[in-house]
Amino acid sequence: MKTKRIIYLSLITVIGIALNILESFIPLPVSGIPGAKLGLANIVNLVTMTVFGFKHAIIVGTLRCFMATLVTGAVTGIFYSLSGSIFSTIIMWIVYKYFSEKFSLIGVSIFGAISHNIAQLTVASIMINNFLIFTYLPFMMLMSLFTGYFVGLTGIYTSNHLKKIEINALE
Repeated sequence: MKTKRIIYLSLITVIGIALNILESFIPLPVSGIPGAKLGLANIVNLVTMTVFGFKHAIIVGTLRCFMATLVTGAVTGIFYSLSGSIFSTIIMWIVYKYFSEKFSLIGVSIFGAISHNIAQLTVASIMINNFLIFTYLPFMMLMSLFTGYFVGLTGIYTSNHLKKIEINALE
């Protein structure tokens, strides 16, 4: 990997960490769902996936989760954030790679938001040994439509600008 590519990926990772930390200060009282977030840091996974590819998106997402945990000190949060990040990136990649003619990045992002919530609820149900937590899923899926739309729209804008500067030519 060339130096410029490493620098771009490092900057994207730092932006993801900053968004993760920033997001922890933004309450979502409208949702009525404890722990509901906008998913701002997932913009980084989406953009990295579209500009650099799946492997780099997984690496950036994983680094972002670990580094944000170190910065915030929310140690148990790593299980939720990492599972959500990896699972949603896998689902987004599948939708992006095989169904991009049917779904825009907004649709890809909505799939990512829904899968992120499913992964986090699965981890939570295992940690508390109670599957009743899945009763939150319909509400979280509804929130995923809005947050996924916002993340997807931002991802389109950001990806288009990064592609204009020919970031992929850094091989």
